[in-house]
Amino acid sequence: MSIARPWFPRADYLARVEKVRAELARTGQDAFIAFLPETVTYLTGFFTRGYSSFQFAVIPASGEPVLFCRDVEEYYLDATCAFPKRVMWTDSDDRIAVAARAIRQAAGEKPRLAVEMQAWTLSVSRYEGLRAALPEAQWSDASRFASAMRFIKSPAEIAYQRAAGKAAEAGMAAGIASARAGATEREMAAEICAAMIRAGSDLPGPGVLSSGERAYHLHGGYSDRVLETGDIVQLETTPNVRHYHARFMRPIKVATATDEEHAIVETLIAIQDAAIAAVKPGVAATIPDAIYREGVLAAGLRETYTNKTFYSVGLMLQPNGGEPLEAEPTATWRFEPGMTFHTYVLAKGFGMSETITITEGGCERLTNFPRQLFVA
Repeated sequence: MSIARPWFPRADYLARVEKVRAELARTGQDAFIAFLPETVTYLTGFFTRGYSSFQFAVIPASGEPVLFCRDVEEYYLDATCAFPKRVMWTDSDDRIAVAARAIRQAAGEKPRLAVEMQAWTLSVSRYEGLRAALPEAQWSDASRFASAMRFIKSPAEIAYQRAAGKAAEAGMAAGIASARAGATEREMAAEICAAMIRAGSDLPGPGVLSSGERAYHLHGGYSDRVLETGDIVQLETTPNVRHYHARFMRPIKVATATDEEHAIVETLIAIQDAAIAAVKPGVAATIPDAIYREGVLAAGLRETYTNKTFYSVGLMLQPNGGEPLEAEPTATWRFEPGMTFHTYVLAKGFGMSETITITEGGCERLTNFPRQLFVA
């Protein structure tokens, strides 16, 4: 399917914009400015691979939303955006001046602005430039509200994540098949990426892929290291469909595994099964989080457990790897239907994880792959 078309019906974007306007009315503000690329796409449909350039969306309290972006993105505006108004800059323009003019036209000369001030694309230079160009504007940080809007996924969003889960499974199967002594991590990555792309992923991943000593440390990427008999391979496949993510981890040993290693993984699986079984609407995030922590520590698999155990996933564009809703001992939120999480457990170099979505009666696994220690 071509990416250059709307990902959802226009009615979905209108409903999302109305939620923003309700918040503007509640807080007495004139406009919301979305700087985070995910928020721009979520609210308006506009998507381009060039989202790292200076772009944003203005959602006024009344009137049509306005897209601000580079002029070379006009094709993608026409193809994906649910709203026609746009202000575009060229490479020779004073971009701050053009941006300030767009905000004034949409929100007025003395606007009260709700702004995604934590967006990585709103650099210090851009922020200070806009503040100077709009001296009578009032700015307030609406980052948390914008992110929270995306925590509850629609059935159509979850369908993209379910499709991403299938691509993740294809990538994992390819990774296990290629994790043989004498192969390199790079060769593994090539097989994984090819499998996920063929299975529908828009980006290749693979996510975490590390062996040997690096398997004991999270976030290792593939290298030219040659796999050796007895290596642990830590593998997480991280595909996406329409940039909606699903991901999971499985533990792999190269050629041989001991009874003790099998027992460790079986313990991790039992702990994770118990934690996931506790998840349902209304349950505090700290309850399954404690099952993870207490289970791993009681089994003597780690001396401390500082990792988060759940984090929200959905529409995510690099460099973002998760949404800001996490389960850890101080979390105060509860599970709700439509939330989607990556949930993981790590110990002794072995990782086991799933992507789940919260249903009315519990949760559904969007990744469905055998749960065991794989000996490649």
